[in-house]
Amino acid sequence: MSQLVTPRRAAAALVTVALLVPLAACGSGDSKKDEGSGKSAGSATTDLTVLAASSLTDVFKKAGAVYEKEHQGTKVHFSFAGSQELAAQVKQGAPADALVTADTKTMDGLKADAGTPTVIAKNRLVIATGEGNPKKISDLKDLADSKLKVVLAASEVPVGRYGKQVLDAQKIKVKPVSQEPNVRAVLSKVVLGEADAGLVYRTDAATAPKKVDAVDIPDAQNAVASYPAATLKTSKNAAAAAAFVKWLSTPEAQKILQGAGFQKP
Repeated sequence: MSQLVTPRRAAAALVTVALLVPLAACGSGDSKKDEGSGKSAGSATTDLTVLAASSLTDVFKKAGAVYEKEHQGTKVHFSFAGSQELAAQVKQGAPADALVTADTKTMDGLKADAGTPTVIAKNRLVIATGEGNPKKISDLKDLADSKLKVVLAASEVPVGRYGKQVLDAQKIKVKPVSQEPNVRAVLSKVVLGEADAGLVYRTDAATAPKKVDAVDIPDAQNAVASYPAATLKTSKNAAAAAAFVKWLSTPEAQKILQGAGFQKP
């Protein structure tokens, strides 16, 4: 049986509706504004995306934390991979603000996509072996031993290209059990015992001191890896990207890089 709507009930309902309508309108408008800006109310954070060579993984995480502390309002996000993979991402239009590769050749191939690069560090190769160097590897010539499981980076990867360069210069023929997409993959094979030795950067071997040994390669037989950094022309945060790239050459950033084993640019 239906209830009669008394004048008192009708008046109460009208008051309730009158109060709720403006509140709902305000809530709806604020929500749309926040969604459109991608930031919370009062936020002024600049998000930077930096594509960086995998050999920079550990040191850049440390450097990024220092940079964010000094530059309040800027958040640095890193994407690490082999330099050739990063170059492909840039050419495919991946959204990013800056790029740091492990060689100048890769960066030179991106002149249409990047600004003028600045070399921020250098590196050299070592022979990574299992902890304690169980196979007693002492120099490059030992890598030619067919009984050894040697892993190298693919030739299109900077560290793979440097490795080929030093081996060819010494006329040493090595048959790797695998060719990896970046230097960290090479190091991982040695750490896991899937390879007896591999050519990696000195700084990468230094990240696993209790898991691998590093056999030095004389400078006369070695290759020097240069790390250029540049802003990307598609960056939506051009000024902030330029500031970060410039900071990488400051004494403070250089102290962090050299503390990780990288050489002066």
